[in-house]
Amino acid sequence: MLPQERSTKAKVDSKTYPLVENREQVAQSHELAIIALSHTQLEHRLYLAMLAFDHDISTNRFTVRHLMDLTGIKSLSTVRRGLEGLLIKLSIDKSDANGGGRRDNAHEFRAYSPIEIIARRRERGSIGLTAYAQETPGDGNHAFSRAISRVAENPMLSRREAQVALFCVQGLTNAVIGERLNVSEQTVKFHLRHIFLKFRVKRRAELISKLLM
Repeated sequence: MLPQERSTKAKVDSKTYPLVENREQVAQSHELAIIALSHTQLEHRLYLAMLAFDHDISTNRFTVRHLMDLTGIKSLSTVRRGLEGLLIKLSIDKSDANGGGRRDNAHEFRAYSPIEIIARRRERGSIGLTAYAQETPGDGNHAFSRAISRVAENPMLSRREAQVALFCVQGLTNAVIGERLNVSEQTVKFHLRHIFLKFRVKRRAELISKLLM
């Protein structure tokens, strides 16, 4: 059964797509911070809309039309694109809607909790989809967990800058970071310059110390 239609939209900004829309929610969960960093801005906007709709996310089902209403996104193709990304990243699943007729209402989507998403990715050997968050609080690496949260909570960072910053914390060289992200080493250096300015540091060691301590 679909959630009851509501006129109240999810609390997301209709004009911008910040890295994390709900900072309080991220602060309460390292797992959600990891998920936020693995999603594109569009994907995370849709995911948070599903996550915030009701406390019992396991029973909620959403059509494309319903998600358009919740998020204020007016483009069917944009919502579909975001949902496809979430499916690939194992953040949601899809099922046939009862009596689905029109294309945009032919399927229903359900969101998994951040903990479930991480478990699903590990089970299927696709934890690399997070690209830069190989470890979670459950692994006992609390310093790296703090770094994830600090990066996710920084509204000044772009998603790519967040990726580069966490790769630095993991001790990867610029060349290796470039290989992981499929960009040139010069592009990595470009991102690092912006990251240093935003964290008010002058070198990599200072950045790592600031994120881990």
